[in-house]
Amino acid sequence: METIIRRQGVVKAKSHAAQGLRDLFEVELKDIHWAEKALVGALQKMVKNASSPELIRALKKHLTETQEHITRIKKVYETIGSKVAERKCNAMEGLIKESEIIMKDTELGVVRDAGIIAVAQKMEHYEIATYGTLHSYAVTLGEEEAEELLALNLEEEKKIDVVLTKIATSDINVDAADVDDNW
Repeated sequence: METIIRRQGVVKAKSHAAQGLRDLFEVELKDIHWAEKALVGALQKMVKNASSPELIRALKKHLTETQEHITRIKKVYETIGSKVAERKCNAMEGLIKESEIIMKDTELGVVRDAGIIAVAQKMEHYEIATYGTLHSYAVTLGEEEAEELLALNLEEEKKIDVVLTKIATSDINVDAADVDDNW
């Protein structure tokens, strides 16, 4: 008896699908470009909805860094000889929606601050993973200038993640644990 093997879950690629690592590099670059631009607006909303002065300062600093990340991404495009482009990032779009829900479902104060930190760190972890991957691709492809620019973005993303953890664990999470909320 002959066994038939079916390949379930195989997705057919589009005609313009990435063929090699350079194509994939550019696809991922488009994704993070969109994500960073969308993050600017999300960070502005988080700043307006945060109550902790320390959290507000950290978010404002990261907003400035995010704008620099966008500038560096454009420079990466220049260094690899490609046209600046972007592609909607479904992951960041989902995280931005999550941030809006958290801000809507919590009152101004430490509980909202804890929620803002949680979703901001999810965003940072996504960016850390993406920049780490892009940096690795740039190294493999011999794109030294792109590698350096991407490494700068990666390091800044890692630093803000550490800052957010410190803010959360120094006061906000402890204070939020003492708040009686019913959501």
